Parts: sequence; C-alpha cells; structure tokens
Amino acid sequence: MSDEQQSLRGAWLALTGLSAVFLVEMLDNSVLTVALPTIGRDLAASTAGLQWVTGAYSVVFGGLMLVFGAAADRFGRRRLMTVGLVLLGLASLATAAVSTAPELVAVRATMGAAAAMTAPGAGALAFRLFDDEGLRVRAITLISTVGLVGLAIGPTLGGLVLAVAPWQVLLLVNVPVAALAIVAVRRGVAADDPADLHRVPLDLPGAALGTATVVLALVAPTLFVESGARSPLPWVAAVAALLAAVGFVVRQRTAAHPLLDLGLVTRPLVSGGLAYKAAAGLATAGLGYLVTLQLQFAWGWPPAAAALGMLPQVAVLLATGPLVNPLVQRLGIHRAAGLGAGAIVVGLALYTALGTVTYVGVALALALVAAGLRVAGVVAMVNVLQGLPANRTTIGAALSDTATEITSGTGVALAGTVIAALFTGTITATAWSPAQSAEFHGAALLAGALLTVLAAAMTGWAMLRTRAAVSPEPAPVAA
Repeated sequence: MSDEQQSLRGAWLALTGLSAVFLVEMLDNSVLTVALPTIGRDLAASTAGLQWVTGAYSVVFGGLMLVFGAAADRFGRRRLMTVGLVLLGLASLATAAVSTAPELVAVRATMGAAAAMTAPGAGALAFRLFDDEGLRVRAITLISTVGLVGLAIGPTLGGLVLAVAPWQVLLLVNVPVAALAIVAVRRGVAADDPADLHRVPLDLPGAALGTATVVLALVAPTLFVESGARSPLPWVAAVAALLAAVGFVVRQRTAAHPLLDLGLVTRPLVSGGLAYKAAAGLATAGLGYLVTLQLQFAWGWPPAAAALGMLPQVAVLLATGPLVNPLVQRLGIHRAAGLGAGAIVVGLALYTALGTVTYVGVALALALVAAGLRVAGVVAMVNVLQGLPANRTTIGAALSDTATEITSGTGVALAGTVIAALFTGTITATAWSPAQSAEFHGAALLAGALLTVLAAAMTGWAMLRTRAAVSPEPAPVAA
C-alpha cells in the first residue's frame, strides 16, 4: 500500500462526510430532471413555473454562495456546514406537504439556501486535508465521483422511483443522506482552529449587492417570457441586475474589508478555473433540460424509458473516474482541464447538429459532456484553490460553486426561455400538434447553438488565463 493510499484511507471518515455533502448538492436537482413532466401535470404548473422548480434552487444557491463562503471563513467551516445540513433535511421533509407549484418553488429555494451553507466547505475542507497536489486531486476526485454519481444516476433513479411512488419521494431521499453527512463531518473533520479563520468583518452591503445581482440576472429572462417585452417588469429587473452588479464591483473596490477581494479573482489560476467551471455548469444543466423535455414531450417516452435514455451519461461518469488522476499526471493539470472543456463544447455542438433528430446524437452528446465534466470539474477546483491564500479557501470553493450554479441556472433559463418564446400552447400537454413539434425542434436547435457558443467562449478564455499562469517568468537582467 502506498503512502498516498494510506493518507486517503486515514481520512476516510472526513471524506465520507464531505462526499455525502457533495452528493446532496448534485443529486438534488438531477433527481428531479426526469420528474419535471410529472410534477408539471400534478401541480398544473406553467412552462415558467416548471422551469423555476429547478431554477429556484440554482438561483438561491448561486446567490447566497459567496455570502456563506465568506461567513464560513470567518465563523467556522464545519459549524456552518452542520447548520446547512440540518436546514436541508428539514426543507426536504417539508416536500411531503407540498400541493401547489409555488409551494414547491418555496421549498426548493429553502433547500438552495441550505446547500449554499454546505457546498463551499466541502471543497475547501477536502483541499485542506492534504498539502500535496496529487493527494488533493485524488481527494477532490473521490468527493466529486460520489457527487457526479448522484448527478448521473439522478434521472435514472427518478424515473424508476416514479414508476412505483409519487414524485415527493425523490426529495425525501435527501433526509438520510444529510443525516449521514452530519454524523461523518462532526466526527471526521476537526473543528476550525480560531487562529486559521479570516477575522475581518463581513461586508453585509457587498453581500446584499452580490446576492441581488445573481438573483435578478436569473429572474429577468423568465419575466420577459411571462410578461413580454412590452411589460416594464422584465426591463426593470434587467436594469436592476445591471445596477446591482455595478454597485457590487464599486463596493468591493472601495470597502475596507470587501466580501470578495477582486484582485484574487483576477489571478490567472482562479479566473481560468472559474471559467472552466462555468462552461461545465452551463453545458450540463442546459443539455440535461433540453434532453429531458425532448425525450418525454417531443418523442413521447415514458419517464422510465427517458431515465434509461440518460444512461450514457451515467456510464461515462462512472467509467472515467479512475482515469482523471492518470490523465492529469500524463498531460499536466492545465492541459487536462483544456481537454475536458473541449469535450464539453464538442458534445454540445454534436447535440445541436444531430441530437434533435436522432437518439444517437443525444447519446454521444451526453457521453462527451459527461467525460468533459469529469475531468474539467476536478482540475478546475484544484486550480481555483491553489491560486488563493490558505485562509480564503472556502470563499474560493464558494466562487467555484457559484460559477457552476449561476451558469447552471443560466443554462436552464436560456433553454427554457427560448422554448417558451418559440413554442405555442402548453408544453405539458399530453399530445402535440405537428406544428408544435416543429416549434420545439427549432427551439432546441437554437438553444443548443447558443449553449455551444457560450461554452466555447468560456473555454477559450479559461485556456488563455491558465496559459498565463504557467508562462515562465522573464529572466532577470544582470546588473
């Protein structure tokens, strides 16, 4: 047995708890993906309401991530994680009482707030368990494997459960997982050393501006679809998002103790890693949303068959786990990240070209995006955390998760907005007319193209930034 394996085995309880935390984060939205049509019919949800069943979680999660990441660096990572896990379990239990779409959206928003308390600490504490880069890559790979298994099996599990139980059971799964995480984290992760905490005051105005920016930016597209461009409401939301973003930047540049030191974000490793995470989040959520609607609504597959249709994603996520560390060792961490992100872009392009007309295109797209996510997700997190000071690792993990959640919400919002704008009638109707099928095909084609372009732009930016991080310094001139 190698020293590396002994080190990982010695931290098994901590890694079990942190893996369970990440599992809840990944499983929470993915398990509902295949259930969206059933939920829409059961709760009589509109297209926009169905979109916000998943979007509310992502919006609140992304909006509060920086706040709770900064709070964890100040008040204790393990302490805040425990509070979040308790809240997550209680919110999941409340699902049993849901009877309307707004109630479900409120529960999902609460679960997003709870997840924002737990997620940053998972990556930061795993990173801080070891000093060696190889151990860090393996630890984060292990944790992400558990989470990505949840992401992968979520649609399949959801479809199989729907065949024998009501959809509410899908969210009740969070309760035992959260309980396991609480026990393992409390026993396996040491309490924070007070000397290791970031002691400057929390920037509450900056926190409010940052949260408002994220929430308004993701709410505005839905308002444009619901109210139309002639209504002042969506324009007010869009302008308010822009003003909040400007106010956040100004506040962070002028505050004595900013919530987020913008100088840290501009570091090449940090900005490059965040761009990789953003591309992965956008692609995974956007493609998953499009494929789910396509299989069940456009092609008429039942939930169980649609769940089986997502198996290429499951198989690739499971099969590529053991390959991440050897690939990083062979290519280097930066080339491996670029290769993974490139696979994501190719997968989206393949769906746009073939996925709307044949399942072969869907399967290949799911496999490529899953393979790219498997590699890029791990190495991007390591890049971000390595580029930050030791006492800011939780805010770094929060930045990474915020990038993923914001772009995941953006991916769903973009796909949902395009479909809602081009599709006439009720998308949850049991039978579509030929005209509606053609409208959905055109909307999916346009949404896939937009997702491909955005992911490619993010990947290109990430490659440029990480290349700057590894560029050799110029030789000093002799006196």
